[in-house]
Amino acid sequence: MPPSLIAEFFLLAALWGSSFLFMRLGAAELGALPTAGVRVALAALFLLPVFLVKGVWADFRQRAKPILFVGLLNSGIPFALFAFAVMHITTGLTSILNATVPLSGALVAWLWLKDRPSGSRMLGLLIGFVGVALLVVGKSGFSATGVAGAGASGTTLLAMGACLLATLCYGLAASFTKRYLTGAHPLATATGSQIGAALGLAIPTLWLWPSQPVSLGAWGALAAVALLCTSIAYILFFRIIAKAGPSRALTVTFLVPVFALMYGALFLGETITSWMVLCGVVIVCGTALSTGLVRLRWLERNIPQG
Repeated sequence: MPPSLIAEFFLLAALWGSSFLFMRLGAAELGALPTAGVRVALAALFLLPVFLVKGVWADFRQRAKPILFVGLLNSGIPFALFAFAVMHITTGLTSILNATVPLSGALVAWLWLKDRPSGSRMLGLLIGFVGVALLVVGKSGFSATGVAGAGASGTTLLAMGACLLATLCYGLAASFTKRYLTGAHPLATATGSQIGAALGLAIPTLWLWPSQPVSLGAWGALAAVALLCTSIAYILFFRIIAKAGPSRALTVTFLVPVFALMYGALFLGETITSWMVLCGVVIVCGTALSTGLVRLRWLERNIPQG
């Protein structure tokens, strides 16, 4: 890749890695659902000028219903689940679980679209889910502060389950997009999906809005996660796809936890354990195989793709 594209690639990873930090800062005062609701509402506002690009508004109007619906699957629900998770487990651990998105996508595509993976991709799915299982077992007895407690195990498992449910939503959204939105303008999908998510979360956001005033710091974190980690990141991601293709763009998933772990350690004092790093490496290896970025030729010959 040319140097300019590599710079964009690392910038995207840095932006998405910071989203967990900003969500933690916002959710600490607003709670999970209002944090997600404000995030997608602000992102939708920031992206509205995109409709001025030739063809974007016309494409959105033609496909409005599926685009609005996919917004709930791809933004509204997972953003709320991750906002809940970062309130109870570390942002670094949340980001590692988020790295399983390609695994969930491959599994959903297999079950829904009958896109049967090849031998090496099937092995990747197995390795990736083993990594997740090891991570869950290793971390289930500790809270976000790293201290074991009487109620820590159940809360931590619930938060980790929320992360995995969020990745499943991403996988469902990807297959839904492939089936019903193939050929749609990416900017129409990006902007319209945020509008759909904002509409879907509007009532829960207002209903659960905190009674106490929200600090400027929390508002700043929400503005940052909406503008930097959602609006700008979406546009950047589609630029990379257009220049380098979806397979290369997908590898940004591998770098996001690196930045998230670094931000968590620097700004929140979170501890990076060797077990988290080891499980993260296992998950990344499984993801690389499951997405076809790395192939084992002998498995391709023995278990061909269906």
